[in-house]
Amino acid sequence: MLDSMEKTIVAPSVLSADFADFGGALASIADSGADWVHLDVMDGQFVPNLTFGPKLVEDLRRLSSAFFDAHLMVETPELLAPAFAAAGADAITFHLEATVHAHRLLQTIRGLGKKAGISIVPSTPVAMLGDLLPYTDLVLVMTVNPGFGGQDIIPECLDKVRFLADARQKRGLAYLIAVDGGIHEQSAPAAIAAGADVLVTGSAFFNAQDKAAFVRQLREKK
Repeated sequence: MLDSMEKTIVAPSVLSADFADFGGALASIADSGADWVHLDVMDGQFVPNLTFGPKLVEDLRRLSSAFFDAHLMVETPELLAPAFAAAGADAITFHLEATVHAHRLLQTIRGLGKKAGISIVPSTPVAMLGDLLPYTDLVLVMTVNPGFGGQDIIPECLDKVRFLADARQKRGLAYLIAVDGGIHEQSAPAAIAAGADVLVTGSAFFNAQDKAAFVRQLREKK
C-alpha cells in the first residue's frame, strides 16, 4: 500500500479510541473505509503521555488484516523496533530526535521486512532529514506537539510538507508524506494541497457520527 499515491490515505489513530474497546475501534476503522491503522506508542519520556507496547499490537493483529503503522514516540526506538516488527506492525516510524543513528535504524527496520518511517516534531527543521530521504519509505510531519490528541494544527508545519514534496520530485524518490495532528475536514485540504499523501486523524475520526462520510470528506478535499 506504500507503492501508490493515487489517492489520499486516511489513517485513524487509536490514540483517540476508547482504550477499553480497541476491538470496536478496529471494526469502526474497517467499516469506515479508512486505509491504515495508526498506532501511537508513547513512553512518557519522549512525549508527556504513556500508551501501550507491542503486546497490544500483537493482539490487534489477530483481529485485523489492515495496514498497521506503529509510530514510536519513544526514547531509544532502536530497542523497541524489533518487538513491534515481530508483533505485526507493517510500518515502523520513529523520531529523528530520539536516536543518534537514524540511518542505521532505517536500515534495520527494512531488514526486518517492514516499511521504514521517520518523523519530526514541529521544532525540528525539515532540512535535517535531507540525507535520510533515500532510505525511508514514509516521512511523518508532526503538525502539533506530540503527546495528546485534540490539538489544533500548526499551519507553519505544512511548509515542511511542501519541502518534502519538492525534494521527492527533484530527487526522484518515492517516500510517502504523512501529517499527524489537528487533521479534520477543515484542515485536510491545506495538508493535501501542500503534498500530504497520508492523513493521520484521531479525535475528529472517533468523534464523527458518520465515520464513513468523514473519511470520504477527507479524500474529496483535493
